[in-house]
Amino acid sequence: MVGDAIDDPRRIAQLLASELTGLETGRLADVAVVDADRDAEPSDEGTTAYRVEYAGDPLGAVVLYPDGVVVELADGLGVKQSRITVETGAASKRAVDEVRDVLASLDDGAR
Repeated sequence: MVGDAIDDPRRIAQLLASELTGLETGRLADVAVVDADRDAEPSDEGTTAYRVEYAGDPLGAVVLYPDGVVVELADGLGVKQSRITVETGAASKRAVDEVRDVLASLDDGAR
């Protein structure tokens, strides 16, 4: 039996935060969720739910939209600016895998 898909942007952002901070292996061990806005509501313009740091340096932000969440990775730390769209709770695992791949692409001298 398949349960209902989680498609509430706030809940997706919460699941994503748990995945990012709960997987303390490899480079993900140095990922932190900071400046969380517990009152953030999805909007057409996008509302920042929280920022993501890697080893204390800014990595990006998680932004709420009515139809999902976008992980906006900043241009810095040797990471190219990119956007990862997350429309369901289950897709948060794929998004974390993408963040892991981005971090793995950092040259060994970066961290």
